[in-house]
Amino acid sequence: MASHPDFVNYVAEQLREAGAIRSRKMFGEYGLYCDDVFFAVICDDQFFVKITPRGEAAFPDLPKAPPYEGTKDSLLVEDVEDRERMTGLVRVTCEALRSRHQKKRRNDHAL
Repeated sequence: MASHPDFVNYVAEQLREAGAIRSRKMFGEYGLYCDDVFFAVICDDQFFVKITPRGEAAFPDLPKAPPYEGTKDSLLVEDVEDRERMTGLVRVTCEALRSRHQKKRRNDHAL
């Protein structure tokens, strides 16, 4: 079952304080970006955030589940009404993903 654009727009609106949020249709579902960092997917009207060590440590009570069969687990955010919590998770996650990407680029240039 595909996600509804209204749900995707609602989640993006809830996250507006985390940065510039945009969604992109991917494989019949949606990918989410914050300041051009791919950090989450919405599948079957459920919001899944990539797992990072910092995100996991800051939000240990969030359940983990694969967005769809055959993928790695992500953090499943069931309460999309909690704007403050979601914003915090996205900020921590994107910061970790950005620094991971920068380290990888530095290591690639060192070769």
